Amino acid sequence: MSRGQVVLFGFCALVLIDTWTQVSFKLASRQTGEFVMSTHWFGAAILSPWIYAAVAGYLGAFFTWMTLLEHAPVGPAFAASHLEVVTVLLISIPLFGERVSAAKAAGAVCIVAGIILLSISESKQSHA
Repeated sequence: MSRGQVVLFGFCALVLIDTWTQVSFKLASRQTGEFVMSTHWFGAAILSPWIYAAVAGYLGAFFTWMTLLEHAPVGPAFAASHLEVVTVLLISIPLFGERVSAAKAAGAVCIVAGIILLSISESKQSHA
């Protein structure tokens, strides 16, 4: 596997794992309800399988991120690690009935554009 393939696979894996983690937290919050400082709420949280899915996602993202940093430039890697904001937004539309305002859509476009521009910039610098 070439360095480029490792980086691409790593980015894709990181986005998938981070998306899984955030969606798992959203599903857990639906099971437990609004946070209330009570033993009932903590008991519901401990019994939610989605909490454990989210914790597993954080662990997977950590190991994926550490491996990715061995092979990818930090700037684009850091920017791409925030792509899950866009993927969670897209998944939340059908899964949770979320509405996307013009501001949210513009923000998502800015995130993606920023990642693309950082990648192009890094690519030009490495070839110079």
